[in-house]
Amino acid sequence: MKIIDLFCGIGGLSLGFEQAGFEVVSAIDMWKDAITTYNHNRTNKIAKVTTVEDFNKIDLPEILKKEHITGIIGGPPCQGFSTVGKREIDDPRNRLYLEFYKAVKLANPDFFVIENVRGMLTLNKGAFVKDLIERFGEKGLGYNISYELLNAADYGVPQNRYRVFYVGVKGNKKFVFPKSLGFPLTAKDAISDLEGSSNEHYGSEPQNEFQRLMRGKCSCPKNQDYTSHTQQTIGIISQVPDGGNIKDLPKEFWEVRKYNKAFERMGTFKPSNTIDTGHRNYFHYSEPRIPTVRESARIQSFPDDFEIIGTRGSQYKQVGNAVPPMLSKVIAENIKELLLCK
Repeated sequence: MKIIDLFCGIGGLSLGFEQAGFEVVSAIDMWKDAITTYNHNRTNKIAKVTTVEDFNKIDLPEILKKEHITGIIGGPPCQGFSTVGKREIDDPRNRLYLEFYKAVKLANPDFFVIENVRGMLTLNKGAFVKDLIERFGEKGLGYNISYELLNAADYGVPQNRYRVFYVGVKGNKKFVFPKSLGFPLTAKDAISDLEGSSNEHYGSEPQNEFQRLMRGKCSCPKNQDYTSHTQQTIGIISQVPDGGNIKDLPKEFWEVRKYNKAFERMGTFKPSNTIDTGHRNYFHYSEPRIPTVRESARIQSFPDDFEIIGTRGSQYKQVGNAVPPMLSKVIAENIKELLLCK
């Protein structure tokens, strides 16, 4: 089953689908750093820096001459839906979403998956959902569409990360989203074996099944470089309790960072907060420092042999932008089972 990943980033969606048995034959993104990381971690360097417009005009027609595309996946930006009316959907900010639609229309795959931020469900009275159902649905391209807000923590990812997934399937089949596994992992469950580790060795043996899965056959973690903090930062964070934030400190500290999400500490008793593209305001559960890129990638469920390339700031951004592969795999497995069902 061959698929295409548009707006692929470093390939979190791709990796989950690959783990479920799909083959990614093409992946594109405009960010060179992300494509470098994507290709670095794969034998077949199929990812390319290009616009989706050029891909649809140049690459996709050539691919379709050779391959039957089973699915198209991706997370197109859709900011234009925040203000435009339903009749003004070709707002320039929606061109990437419309190009995703064009790719699906050209390839006519058996399924498509769109991943998006939770706000797109309700933004501008649900304008995006309405357009997607009209454009891709039974009266449009003929897909049966299911959508749901998922929390990655419900599917084995040690992180509270809410994203909306839209799945369209051709024929008389309709996708049903998987049920929660019911046992969320904590931040400590995710990374405790990385305490005391370096790029040359692990800190301890794996302490649970998640850690064993992430390590695989990897002999040492990659991207396990520590950040040096000022004594002021170390002093403040040392006073933040397990799972707490700057509001747990005396008020004079609040002026250091003037918003509620500042100086949060991971909890040993709950999943991590969302790993985002920044990294200066979220700290290790027991050490007065930000998580390493590896720890962030582990919390995102990237295996330890998946190496992030680029400057440190770029590495954090690449990881924060990604879809957790473990969540992607659960969705991919359910799609595969549905497609194979007679």
